[in-house]
Amino acid sequence: MFHAFDNPGPNRPLQRPDWMALLARAPLPLLESALGPQAAEPRWLRRPETGLMMVQGRVGGTGERFNLGEVTVTRCALRVGAAEQAAVGVAYVLGRSHRQAQLAALADALLQDPAQQDGLDAALLTPVRQHLARRRAEQAARTQSTKVDFFTLARESGADNDDEEEGA
Repeated sequence: MFHAFDNPGPNRPLQRPDWMALLARAPLPLLESALGPQAAEPRWLRRPETGLMMVQGRVGGTGERFNLGEVTVTRCALRVGAAEQAAVGVAYVLGRSHRQAQLAALADALLQDPAQQDGLDAALLTPVRQHLARRRAEQAARTQSTKVDFFTLARESGADNDDEEEGA
């Protein structure tokens, strides 16, 4: 569900798989606010296109894989920069938002430049991490509200039976 890219840890260098995983889950308003001014018309390698992708599941996270169903995915690839030093940005995002895929690919291309990594990490990736942490905490709170402590119920019912057996 959530992986190590949500919390990079201290002194861990920024890696491309980590930021691509964050960008794939970044909401469009966060991408717009951080990249809006830089989002000029890119040189497209693959314009945003929407299709279906098969997702797989595992029972209990350890069983055999099975085809769970299909999800809608939008992907694109673009080139940013001068021809001799152009960075290629790639993005896959769930859903049909072409703009979200374009901005995620743009961020991927810009993050490949070491001079821009620190600025984009602070302006884009840190807010995305915070957003995902808030979502995770909200989901944990909703889940916690439905939790049943079966151990307590079993212990209480077991305690009544023990008292009856001792008295007999």
